[in-house]
Amino acid sequence: MIKSIDELDDISLKIKELLPSYGIVLLVGNLASGKTTLVKNFAKHLGLKDEVSSPTFSILNIYDDKLYHYDIYNEGVDKFLQSGLLENLELKGYHFIEWADENLEKIIKELGFLSIKVEISPLDKKREYRISYGT
Repeated sequence: MIKSIDELDDISLKIKELLPSYGIVLLVGNLASGKTTLVKNFAKHLGLKDEVSSPTFSILNIYDDKLYHYDIYNEGVDKFLQSGLLENLELKGYHFIEWADENLEKIIKELGFLSIKVEISPLDKKREYRISYGT
């Protein structure tokens, strides 16, 4: 799907359709591709009033125990695993993980977590969103 920032509702609704009440969303894309912007839009669809921001330095932001937003850019998958954050994925809610890689995707599949992957590619003033099932 190719969408502008004003059309993010379509992407959030598609995620809700694929993961009706909980699951993991692996976000893949370059810097400034719109990963956090998508999480902000999704939070709006959950009815959350909190200000959603990138957890770049804290690694994890939690919103109303419904939305878990991870950013593993600085620390990587190894630190994510060492810090015990993998256990958080067992909590019911939506888990958006920015900078997920093939290693994390493989682990999530092996553990049987319900997940999808959203790959975001900038195209001028729009973005291409490729959504695929993880498990």
